[in-house]
Amino acid sequence: MTVTPTGADAGADTGSASGLARSATRGTLWLGLVNLLAKGSQIVLTVVLAAFLTESELGLVTVAVALVGVGQVVQSMGVFDIVARTDRDPDAMAGVLMTISVGIGVLLALAGLLGAAPVAAALGAPDAEPLVRIAALSLPFTAAGGVQMGLMHRNLQFRRRLVPDVGSALVASVLAVSLAAGGFGALSLPVGLLAGAVALPLLGIAAGVRIRPGWDTAAAAEALRWTRVVGPGAVVAVLLVNVDYLAVSRTLGPHAVGVYSLGFRIAWAPYVMVSLVLGAVSFPVYARLRRERRDLRPAVTRFVRALLVLAGVPYVVFALLAERIVVLDGRWAPAAPVLVVLCGYGLGFGLQYVLQEVVRAVDRPGAYLLLQLAHLALLVAGLALLVPHGVVATAWAQLVAVWLVVPPALLVLYRAGGLPRPWPVLRTVGGLAAALAAGELADLAVRAAGADDPASVPALLAAGTVVVVTVAAVAAVTNLDLLRDLRGGLRDAPDDGARPTDPEVGRCSHPQSG
Repeated sequence: MTVTPTGADAGADTGSASGLARSATRGTLWLGLVNLLAKGSQIVLTVVLAAFLTESELGLVTVAVALVGVGQVVQSMGVFDIVARTDRDPDAMAGVLMTISVGIGVLLALAGLLGAAPVAAALGAPDAEPLVRIAALSLPFTAAGGVQMGLMHRNLQFRRRLVPDVGSALVASVLAVSLAAGGFGALSLPVGLLAGAVALPLLGIAAGVRIRPGWDTAAAAEALRWTRVVGPGAVVAVLLVNVDYLAVSRTLGPHAVGVYSLGFRIAWAPYVMVSLVLGAVSFPVYARLRRERRDLRPAVTRFVRALLVLAGVPYVVFALLAERIVVLDGRWAPAAPVLVVLCGYGLGFGLQYVLQEVVRAVDRPGAYLLLQLAHLALLVAGLALLVPHGVVATAWAQLVAVWLVVPPALLVLYRAGGLPRPWPVLRTVGGLAAALAAGELADLAVRAAGADDPASVPALLAAGTVVVVTVAAVAAVTNLDLLRDLRGGLRDAPDDGARPTDPEVGRCSHPQSG
């Protein structure tokens, strides 16, 4: 296996505090760009497909993709953690993980081909059967690409991800839109996703990440031990973001899934483009700080505040402009209230994800899994109660469940010495609330000026510009200290926090088993 250093990724100075700060910042910027282009294209793809597909067709596609998403997590659970934390030769470990992940991917693809019909029928969407079969074929390819991505994460080398991540997303998006415009209906997205999956590992090789499958019994045993810890949590995590689709499909049918999924996909955008980026960059930062017996709290505080600002601003904007979703077509009006509620859910989900990355970094696997299980139990109970009442009620089940899990996560971090500092975080929350109020006033002013037709594209552009500028400006003014800090890195300097001899640092360095 070879990974050729290139550009800014080569020789990153991560051995010192300032070097780690610069690496974290560069990693955030590069991974942010990757997600903006790759994940952003997927969000745009969903919105574009909404113009070509009916609500039921979009619902069928959503069910198929949700099922395959579970398989993607099963085949790659723990890969990023194992590669990032192993003390073994990363080349050898990556080869073992490639063998394991791709092998599981092949088995899952066969299961998808054979079990598509009964599973689709059980979910109340029998017409999704061919879509599940096509999408299942992508699993071995995404497994191979996942190991490549894990290796890139090990040293915060995110720039090279541009080629495979963005390239495969563009392949999938262009093909899917072309097929949808050509009248291929619900088949368009699964075929596009399959093409993108095939391209993913090939483009990874082109980017310089060449992993030779291999086997080492000791490395495989280490991977299995870590997978036993992280794997169940990974499965629970993917259920958390897919069980609602399956419940809505089973209870309300594909038409309702289509309406709900459009609102969900839009509300999901800030999470995948901001929260996932911060979480991916934060975990290796926390892990290194812990190895160096340094205080985690300054870094956790900055990552949490960055999440609240960078994800909070688009969530506020989406909620304020939700009514204008009918610019796509009037039939999507029922998705507007779903989007408003899911904006609150998305911010909460991003926050708990960032917090739980700290839980994982301080080696509290038991607490991490319990938090995930508690969230899933709350969500399943809420869905059972509220899904029969419609898609807006389903969105409320998501919002309530995710915010109920935040306080227990904070308690775990308090006991582990990784709790974010409260006053800076509360100041950021206050700034976000002020931005929401200012954005609402700006939207009312735009409507009073004549841009009040929710189906008008010019009105959307006018309102969007004014609301975005207003919300972003207020959020920036109320968080000037955070913006100044981010210019120098996402981690505090050594003299800003506890020394290695402080009691709470000791608790971080020698955590209980969970």
